[in-house]
Amino acid sequence: MRRTRIFTDKALAESATVELDARNNHYLIHVLRVKQGQALQLFNGSGREFNAQVDALTRKSVRVLIAEEVNPTVVESPLHTTLGIAIPKGDRMDWVIQKATELGVNVIQPLVSERVDVKLNAERRVKKFAHWQATLISACEQSGRCVLPSLQPLKSIDEWLPNDNSDCKLVLRAKANSFEQVKSHFTSTPQSASVIIGPEGGLSPEEITIAVTQGYHPVGFGSRVLRTETAPIVALSILQASWGDF
Repeated sequence: MRRTRIFTDKALAESATVELDARNNHYLIHVLRVKQGQALQLFNGSGREFNAQVDALTRKSVRVLIAEEVNPTVVESPLHTTLGIAIPKGDRMDWVIQKATELGVNVIQPLVSERVDVKLNAERRVKKFAHWQATLISACEQSGRCVLPSLQPLKSIDEWLPNDNSDCKLVLRAKANSFEQVKSHFTSTPQSASVIIGPEGGLSPEEITIAVTQGYHPVGFGSRVLRTETAPIVALSILQASWGDF
């Protein structure tokens, strides 16, 4: 039987006991209805994973006893990937974060661009980022990853472009060169790659021009128009298949 994987921000070590946080307590007690002695797997984002078991239960708390460290079943891709994504409306960002995490992304950079139609005041921004971080953690638990992608603070696209130092830098643009054409420019395998995805309506021509001056290659993924939440999945899949671990 597959063990339930749990992320905790606590330090982990063999033979130690750990009191889990409220999020995990609710999930284990009220959703999974775990029993004392039930086996779990714990990780804290450092790349290490441990077998553990439920040591003590109350109506509101769970304490676990860590057994031995185990070799992670999922290792990180050799290609370090960064996704710059103009924040979409509604809950589409949840989908992007979840699937990008499953596809091995290392950095997620939410962006504000000219055509972004999402307004976040300080209070909403804090709530949104807490929600997105929880989505990211759940995706790691489900997908077997032991290292959490880094969810970066919101930036304007102008702020971010000059600070992206990836070996391969792509910006999505309709009717641009195919990825195979762009790929032909690289004589050696990149160790890192980043891709910028615009909002509904895409990036403005001015933003594309600025990106190109910063070393980004405009790229298109087929003749069909991809939704904002679909394009990152296509881009990351292609990058992993070309230079990563697919």
